[in-house]
Amino acid sequence: MRENNQKPYAEDELLIGRNPITEALASGRSIIKIMIAKGTNSGPAVEIAAKAKKAGIPVQEVERKKLDFMTGGAAHQGVAALCAMKDYAEVEDILALAEQRNEPPFIIILDEIEDPHNLGAIIRSAECAGAHGVIIKKRRSAGLTYTAYKASAGALEYLPVARVTNIADTIDELKEKNIWVYGADMDGEDYCKTNFDGGVALVIGNEGKGISRLVREKCDVIVSLPLKGRINSLNASVAAGILMYKVAEKR
Repeated sequence: MRENNQKPYAEDELLIGRNPITEALASGRSIIKIMIAKGTNSGPAVEIAAKAKKAGIPVQEVERKKLDFMTGGAAHQGVAALCAMKDYAEVEDILALAEQRNEPPFIIILDEIEDPHNLGAIIRSAECAGAHGVIIKKRRSAGLTYTAYKASAGALEYLPVARVTNIADTIDELKEKNIWVYGADMDGEDYCKTNFDGGVALVIGNEGKGISRLVREKCDVIVSLPLKGRINSLNASVAAGILMYKVAEKR
């Protein structure tokens, strides 16, 4: 647990102030999102928001008190940027890695995983299970922050993570490449009886809501993990790990 006077983010993942953020945007640095204090209507802040939106970077309006807390009371000038600890890859990079290894693609798709600890743990398991990459969503998802990086235990150095605007559209593109898409949900066939041969994209849903309706409809197969106890769900990273090793068993 952090002490009250500690910043909630590591210094190397949070940029504060207009000039540093403007330069980060100009250099193409991987930025997860930009936060602007409500009521900040200065020219530079408006320009930052416009450039971010043009680059497909989410812009979020927050209370100034939240920025004060996040930055430890530093002079943030009403704007802060949460940056990735590692540059994002492209989906094509993931497919290229599978081709380089002469293996059918094995991809993990995360549909709005919000907890950076879960994200890091899934990346760690994916790398260990031989996956070729992870795909996450740009909005309403955890990014490659310091917390996720640490939870990955170094796996982020070896496994490409791509960030896309629309998961459903990405699934369509993967299907065109003969990759079968398997969604993890309580309402599916027993994973032990599922054939995971060939190219596989495994979809793991949000910690609370699960897989979104549209993404679920795009899946070729819905698989489930039998639950024998009184609790009706597994942690997302635990479920992902079990399913990933089931896929790896077939390879």
